[in-house]
Amino acid sequence: MSEPEKSVSPNWERQVLEKLALSAIQEQRRSRQWGILFKTLGFLYLFIILFLAAGWFGGDGVAIPKAHTALVDLQGVIASDQASADSVIGSLQNAFEDKKTKGVILRINSPGGSPVQAGQIYDEIRRLRTLHPQTPLYAVVDDICASGGYYVAAGADRIFVDKASIVGSIGVLMDGFGFTQTMEKLGVERRLLTAGENKGFLDPFSPVDPEQQAFAKQMLEEIHGQFIAVVREGRGKRLKETPEMFSGLVWSGEKSIQLGLADGLGSVESVARDVIKAEDIVDYTRQESLAERLAGRLGATMAKAWTPFEKAGVVLR
Repeated sequence: MSEPEKSVSPNWERQVLEKLALSAIQEQRRSRQWGILFKTLGFLYLFIILFLAAGWFGGDGVAIPKAHTALVDLQGVIASDQASADSVIGSLQNAFEDKKTKGVILRINSPGGSPVQAGQIYDEIRRLRTLHPQTPLYAVVDDICASGGYYVAAGADRIFVDKASIVGSIGVLMDGFGFTQTMEKLGVERRLLTAGENKGFLDPFSPVDPEQQAFAKQMLEEIHGQFIAVVREGRGKRLKETPEMFSGLVWSGEKSIQLGLADGLGSVESVARDVIKAEDIVDYTRQESLAERLAGRLGATMAKAWTPFEKAGVVLR
């Protein structure tokens, strides 16, 4: 056997295959590592874009380099989970605190809602007007400004409406249903145990108690009186009172001007251009971030899940 033949390992084919396999495995590992890196960077980039777009990191401030008209929206029912006092008040505060704000427009499209939430917004409007006397606040009505919506509008310097807007409904209501006769027909017996003679106040499954009904009526009259006082305070001598004004009736925008419930016709654009003299409009309405929306949905889901257990036990309300 020659010398070159002796130097060749008898397992050289196996060694070559092992090297090739090892190289292939290493290459796969490198490809997998680079793939994981690029996927991670891609997802991170998408999440950052999503969070920024949804307002996860967003602040409440709005920056604009020149004088402008600030806009705050009050849309829908005035309640803690919709057009809440916290949201509207925060938006108004941001609008007034900006030194470049020449005037504030509160655009209202609301049928009313909670007298507590409406009262809180009204009180804050009066406070901000006193704190920033050089910055006027005008209410502009879209489709409807009724009940609690008008309660809020009464705090503005002036109220502008469309001729077909619905304005008024200065009254208070407490509604519900009675099921006693239905229960009798179905053979259902109401078993209500209370500690406190009025704890089952106006229970819809029990007969109406005349004393409790009279008490509820008295309470509504008291809140109605507060509403009337707010309207008189806000509108002053502009108000042309009639016997029907505080009865809960509503009027068209055109008629509301004649009654002194509103000051004139106008839209957001016309008030900004012709009254405030600042055509640039900046929306200060506070928007829920993605985190707040997710938290709100989670809270609502948990509340629904807990309701059956809550109803089964003794609850203090």
